[in-house]
Amino acid sequence: MSTEKKYDVAVILINYNSSDFTINCIEKIIEKTSTALSYQIVVVDNASEKEDCNKVEQFCNKANLEHLTFVRSKINTGFGGGNMYGVQFANANYYAFVNNDSIFINDCLSIIVNAMKNNSEYGICGPLCFKEDGKLLPTIDHFASPGREILGRKFLEKFNPKIYPNRKTKYTEPKQAQFVSGSFMVVNAADFNAVGGFDTNIFLYYEETDLCKRLLKMGKKAFLIPKAEFIHYHGVSTPSSINIKIELKISLLYVIRKHYGFIWHRILLTYLQVQYFFKSFFKPKYWPLFKVLFKGASLSDSLKTKQRIQS
Repeated sequence: MSTEKKYDVAVILINYNSSDFTINCIEKIIEKTSTALSYQIVVVDNASEKEDCNKVEQFCNKANLEHLTFVRSKINTGFGGGNMYGVQFANANYYAFVNNDSIFINDCLSIIVNAMKNNSEYGICGPLCFKEDGKLLPTIDHFASPGREILGRKFLEKFNPKIYPNRKTKYTEPKQAQFVSGSFMVVNAADFNAVGGFDTNIFLYYEETDLCKRLLKMGKKAFLIPKAEFIHYHGVSTPSSINIKIELKISLLYVIRKHYGFIWHRILLTYLQVQYFFKSFFKPKYWPLFKVLFKGASLSDSLKTKQRIQS
């Protein structure tokens, strides 16, 4: 990749043992994105199995496109870490972090970038999302917080709909929210760099809450841009398992401690300990999760600490 040319937007894609989705995603980006927009695609293989990694690399080499770059990390650094690695090969005014199990329905990149250029308060934006069956998949949400975890989203939305807009509504005009989903988010590169990018202590989940909270302190708000549309094959790279549920709680508690302090962290940890203690009696599969919570669910229990360097 030439470091001299600066693109309008750089798309960062992470591949992790899901090469078919990655290749399909790249093809749709190229197909749907207007030639009037200068863009690059940086594909980061996050220590996939060799065969899967080779498949993506061969596709990228065969495509022989100046704006398509393939790089490989020899260790799985998670969502935030993988994207931060990819950013180092990007040279653009905006970064688009797109899950590889995404399919553009229309010219998402041009629509969002143009909206952000025309609205200085748009700090981080995402498109309208649909499941593969055509049903709406919420792409705006409320910050991970003690209130959301204990009281629930529905209560917050009824209590204060202005601050907590209904995430399951199909909006037709740009809608401000607390954060947009990490499955597809576009951010001004200068703002992203100014806040330090993703917190790589987080291996998976809640990266959006953390990033959007830090951007908001700069006055940069999160917006849904519904004219841009895409399909998300939810959870392809991270299939559901008890280890993923454990990671979810570790990341949640880390973000709560970081942004709300020790006392709220302790309150939520105790709440989850009690909840999963009783839940484990009815669903024994939750015992490993309770054990991690009982120990404090620290980052030392994260999947990040269990990664190995690949050849």
